[in-house]
Amino acid sequence: MKIDTRLAERLKKIHPSSTLAITSKAKKLKSEGKDIVNFAAGEPDFDTPDFIKEAAIAAITSGFTKYTPTTGTPELKKLICQKFKKDNSLEYAPDQIIVSNGAKHSIYNALMVLLNRSDEALIPLPYWVSYPEMAGLCEASARFIKTTAANNFKISAKDLQKHITTKTKVLILNSPSNPAGSVYSRQELEEIAKICVDKNIFVISDEIYEKITFDGLKHNSIASFNKDIYNLTITVNGLSKSHSMTGWRIGYLGAPSDIANAISNLQDHSTSNPNSIAQKAAVAALSAPEDFTHELCREFAKRRDYLAARLKGIKNLNFSLPQGAFYMFCDISKTGLDSLTFSRRLLEEEYVSLIPGISFGMDDHIRISFATSVEELQKGMDRIEKWITKL
Repeated sequence: MKIDTRLAERLKKIHPSSTLAITSKAKKLKSEGKDIVNFAAGEPDFDTPDFIKEAAIAAITSGFTKYTPTTGTPELKKLICQKFKKDNSLEYAPDQIIVSNGAKHSIYNALMVLLNRSDEALIPLPYWVSYPEMAGLCEASARFIKTTAANNFKISAKDLQKHITTKTKVLILNSPSNPAGSVYSRQELEEIAKICVDKNIFVISDEIYEKITFDGLKHNSIASFNKDIYNLTITVNGLSKSHSMTGWRIGYLGAPSDIANAISNLQDHSTSNPNSIAQKAAVAALSAPEDFTHELCREFAKRRDYLAARLKGIKNLNFSLPQGAFYMFCDISKTGLDSLTFSRRLLEEEYVSLIPGISFGMDDHIRISFATSVEELQKGMDRIEKWITKL
C-alpha cells in the first residue's frame, strides 16, 4: 500500500496548526528555565470558582460517575433552557438542547449535520482557527469574507450578499469574536438575518464570549429576532470563558428540533454523553449568581485599557480596541515582517509568546491575549517595546 493511500482523502484538506512551532518552542524555552511571558493564552487565567469544584467533588463522592443521556442530563438541559430565555430571549425546549464536549464540539456537530461535499460555509476573516478546518472535515469548502479594521472587523449585510453563491449553506458568526473582539450590534445582525432568511442560509452563532463585553455594549443573539431566523440558527455557547472552565469541556447548543435530533444521533455514535462530573459542575455554574463572571469581565476591561495605552506608544503597531473577549488584534504590516517571523523572533529574542495572525487568515497581524495579570502585561510590553525599537 502506498503511503499516500493509507489515510482518508478528507484529511488532505486539514492543515497542521501554523502556531505549533511557536508554542512548542515556548514550552521548550520555559522548560530550560527561561522567563516566558505568555500572551498566547486562549483561556482566562482565573481559577474555576470553588463552588463549581465542590459540586464536581460531590458528584464523584456520591457516585455520579456513570453514563448520562447522550445529549446531557435533564437537570442541566433545563437550566440551559432557562439561561437562553433569561439572557438571550430564546425559547428552547429541552429536546432542542445538546450538551457536548466543549463549544468546539458543538460547532463541529452542527457543521457535520448541515454540510455536504458540494456546500460552502461562509466565514468572516479574521476567523477562529478551527472554523475552516471543520468545514474541510465535512468535505465542504470554506469561503472567506474579508473585513477591515475600519469596520471593527465585522461583515456588513452588503458584504454577505456579495459572497453568497448557489453553494452557500452556512454562515458562521462569532460575536464577540476571536481574535478581533468584535461585537455585532442588533441592527447589524438584523440586516444579516434578513439576507440569511431570504437566501435560506443557516447561521451557526458562536456566542462563547457572550459574557465578556466592554463599554456597556450588549450582546445580541441573532436567533432571537423572529421565527424565520430562529429556524435557521444554531446557537452555541458554553462555560469555558464565562466561568473559567476550559478544561472541563462543557459546551452546548440550541437548535431547531430536526437539527437537534440529527446532532443527537451523531453524538450517539461518536462521543456519547459529555463528562458526567463536569455536567454536575455546570449545573452549579448555571444555578449561581454571576458574581464571578462580572468580576472577571471587570478585570479584563482594566487589562484591555492598560494594554491599549501601552500599544499607543509603540511605533509600527496599530490596533483596534476590542469590544469583547480578551484579545488585542494588532497590525504589524509596518514592521516589514510576516506574522510567523514576527512571532518566532519575538519569542527567541525577548521570550514573549503570542499568536501569529496567519492562524486567523491575516498574516499582517498578531494576536495578544490579555488573559494574564497586569504585572505580566507590563513585563511583556516592556520587552515588545524595546524589541520593536531595535527593528
